[in-house]
Amino acid sequence: MSLWGGATILLASKSPRRRQLVEMLGIPFRIVDVEVEETLATPVEASLVAQTLAQLKADGYDKALLHNEILLAADTTVVLGNEVLGKPNTRDEAFAMLSELSGRSHEVYTGVCLKSARQTIVFSECTKVFFRDLAPDAISYYINNYKPMDKAGAYGIQEWIGIFGVERIEGCYYNVMGLPVPRICRELEGMG
Repeated sequence: MSLWGGATILLASKSPRRRQLVEMLGIPFRIVDVEVEETLATPVEASLVAQTLAQLKADGYDKALLHNEILLAADTTVVLGNEVLGKPNTRDEAFAMLSELSGRSHEVYTGVCLKSARQTIVFSECTKVFFRDLAPDAISYYINNYKPMDKAGAYGIQEWIGIFGVERIEGCYYNVMGLPVPRICRELEGMG
């Protein structure tokens, strides 16, 4: 008997971190391609951006879902004060973002949309991350040796910067990686 009742996850994400986390759950899954413009037509509160984008991605999946399929779309944002820090476009942007985060706390929101043929569940989780003061050399080391350009806020907590620069977190670690896995498990169980 399968723990997940024979469900298959359709993961609407190209993120290797999300793929890794879904693999760890032991749920059969496959990656599906969803092409949407990740911009919001109307402004929303910074804390709701990830959730709104996750819904947008899920709505961009244009195939009918089978009875045993659950579409999982997600988006992660880093919020410093009321400013959403997206993915940096250049090394200088990455350096500026990490310099802003240095010595401060910020929130990481991951919005999730779970969609089946019968129902849709949309939610977000928030984790507070506390960075210690980072010297410019440490920031440069991270940028030069890792790939911050594909990450909101220019960092991945599972990489060197997480070990070196994060003093503590309040909330779900996996949420900062890109999926609030414990919450997703609860929601999947509720979906039957």
